[in-house]
Amino acid sequence: MDKNITQEVIKKKKRKSSLIVLVIIVVLVASVLMLRASFSSTIKRQNITTAVVEIGNIENTISASGEILPEFEQVITSPINASIKSVAMDAGSSVKTGQSILSLDKQTTEMEYEKLKFQLEAKKNSIQKLKLELNKSFYDIQSNNNIKELKINSLQAAVDNAKRLYKAGGGTREAIEQAELDLKVAMLEKKQLENEIKSKQQTMKVDIRESEIAAQIQQTDLTELQRKLQQANIIANRAGVVTWVNKNIGATVQEGEILARIADLGSYKVSGTISDSYLNDLRTGLPAIIRINDSSVRGKVTNIHPTIQNGIVSFDVQLDERYSKLYRPNMKVDVFVVTSSKNDAMRVANGPAFKGSNVQDIFVVSNGKAQRRTANIGLSNFDYVEIKDQVKPGDVVITSDMSDYKNSQEITINN
Repeated sequence: MDKNITQEVIKKKKRKSSLIVLVIIVVLVASVLMLRASFSSTIKRQNITTAVVEIGNIENTISASGEILPEFEQVITSPINASIKSVAMDAGSSVKTGQSILSLDKQTTEMEYEKLKFQLEAKKNSIQKLKLELNKSFYDIQSNNNIKELKINSLQAAVDNAKRLYKAGGGTREAIEQAELDLKVAMLEKKQLENEIKSKQQTMKVDIRESEIAAQIQQTDLTELQRKLQQANIIANRAGVVTWVNKNIGATVQEGEILARIADLGSYKVSGTISDSYLNDLRTGLPAIIRINDSSVRGKVTNIHPTIQNGIVSFDVQLDERYSKLYRPNMKVDVFVVTSSKNDAMRVANGPAFKGSNVQDIFVVSNGKAQRRTANIGLSNFDYVEIKDQVKPGDVVITSDMSDYKNSQEITINN
């Protein structure tokens, strides 16, 4: 006769089954890890690179791209609207100060210069004519004023005579009043004439000054056009190398359009670009290391351009050694901007093993074994990485990529 299984027995069996499954899973995982560790616990020496920990100076750098450019480049633009008549220099040609590079057809501008010169002469003549006319007008008014002065003197004498006659009994009161009235009218007319003289003097000064200013403006325009005509003889203002020239003979060029570029190849700078994520670390005066092939030169950041284009910041580096046979115009170089430095630090040669983390696992080689250690990483640059702890000077550290051995605590190194 069958008995009913109690709930307690059923629960106990389920717990036992779950425990067995869990133990099996743990055993399988441990077996896989042990199997993997057994396969990865050895490595051949020729497959790794190592470096010795040493005490030395280290600089923290941020990487940027750069281009070597002439430090001084003269950009020659067209001073006038003209057409290219002839070209004397090709790109790459050496040029001396005062040597002709190209010539422009100046005929139209020369005709404009002659026209402006004629207009200026006409303006000067009109000013002279205005002065003569104004002087004549002023002289006429002054003469009328003198005549009025004589008339007033005569009327004053008439008043005195009328008064004497009246006292002698030979004149009338009406005659005196009429003579005095004539005198007052003449004096008012003289005062009006004097005001007209003052007004005419001021008008003369204003008119002449206005004409002189207009003439001065025309003289300035004429001088400027003469200067542009002289500059239209396109010559080098300094010795250097022609890096570019407009060779389109007969082509029309507008005022301000670039005609040629002359570089001084005796002095260079570096134009650098870097991601704007490093903008807070970048500042003027920071040292910079420029890597040219297998050589390095140093300089400092002198200018940071304020505009950001497509997430890129541009800056200039002044080289400590401004000329070298290594330099070539427009050569692409690697730039490392030094943000901080430390003396007497424990450092090791940089390599793929270092991923840029502040805390990182490293392998230290000793007696044919590579032991894993978790170390704090400090400053780093293209050449060195600072290891703050877990090593001492003279220790040998694996610098090659050890990602395949991330679960190994110790690795046997086979020769």
